[in-house]
Amino acid sequence: MKSPLAGCLCAALLTVGYAGGQDDFAAIRNEIQRLGRLTSAPAAYPAKISSNPPEPQALFFEGLPYQGKTTRVFARYRAPADRNSKVPGIVLVHGGGGTAFAEWVRKWNDHGFAAISIAVEGQTDEPAPSVEKGRLHWKRHAWAGPARQGIYSDSSAPLADQWIYHAVADVILAHSLLRSFPEVDAGKVGVMGISWGSVIAATVAGIDHRLAFAILAYGCGAMGDVENHWGKALAENRLYRQVWDPVLWLPNAQMPLFWFTWLRDPHFPLSAQSASYRAAPGPRMVAVLPDVGHSHPAAWNQPDSYAFADAIVRRGRPWLRQIALRREGPQIAAEFSTDKPVDAAALWSATGTGYTGRRRWTATPADLERMEGGVRASALLPPGSTAWFFNLRAGALTASSDFQEEYREP
Repeated sequence: MKSPLAGCLCAALLTVGYAGGQDDFAAIRNEIQRLGRLTSAPAAYPAKISSNPPEPQALFFEGLPYQGKTTRVFARYRAPADRNSKVPGIVLVHGGGGTAFAEWVRKWNDHGFAAISIAVEGQTDEPAPSVEKGRLHWKRHAWAGPARQGIYSDSSAPLADQWIYHAVADVILAHSLLRSFPEVDAGKVGVMGISWGSVIAATVAGIDHRLAFAILAYGCGAMGDVENHWGKALAENRLYRQVWDPVLWLPNAQMPLFWFTWLRDPHFPLSAQSASYRAAPGPRMVAVLPDVGHSHPAAWNQPDSYAFADAIVRRGRPWLRQIALRREGPQIAAEFSTDKPVDAAALWSATGTGYTGRRRWTATPADLERMEGGVRASALLPPGSTAWFFNLRAGALTASSDFQEEYREP
């Protein structure tokens, strides 16, 4: 499995730093864009992790140097055992408190995908007791690069020392490694991120143009002014606003994107998510689930991500796409093209203003009209509504229209 890393490129990528007073943001963005050139498979090595099951395979692969030291990234990998030809693949990127989850790999194997799940904070998947309120954390290994510090809290560090820089590079390198395996169809490899992993994956989608698709669960861009802990942390962070906000990178993302979230998510509001998906020019699907919660299992146990990925690798397009959204007074209507039979539709609406996860949401049954190649959903918007979207159900699957919001003076 060992192969040479693009060493000259890695060295070149370390030449630009960022100091608090520097404001040549275009030059910094150019350096980040060059991470997309990490297309050679990194050197990879077996990892001896005795406290966990032997499958999926545990391994390390080489990351970018950190403060003059070699780094490696811990990962779990497996391809479906029952295969007669090359299979599609996916890179899996965990959120806060996560790791290279073996279970997540197995979930994707069950749906016919080879999967590599990576740990982006220098950890393995060996449990380590935490001093933080008794929470379980993960052991760091000897080749670890930087760990995440709050919400872009290391923005004053040199670019090559920032955690997000390494995390983005790790995902691109994992993609290069995965597509090098002989059992993987290199033209059908995507990425899925959950929460922080979705923030990373949304950034990568605008840099690594080899990706066939991206699945973004919860995490998004446009978080600089959000009315929660993210907005507080990023309000004065110029580097985030000018360099790291995924909204700056998503206009380069031509591949199909799937945006999955929870209606009452406390971290990423629907307004920020919609600003993110509207920034990307490629085809998209959105799924706003009312009651799933925010967690790794909540994201990977839903069928929606697998159905989206399967549609992309089999047909080259999402199984449903919004093609029109109209309002005439209180009457709201949305039209969709779809490859699956839609069973029901509802209009979700909220009153008031402020963070979308804290508003009071209600569901109104919508009329569903079947058209050639698609459906039309319509409903009357309840009086006083300030935000709304349609949800469609196709069996166990959910698809949503674009989020709409009407701003009103207090």
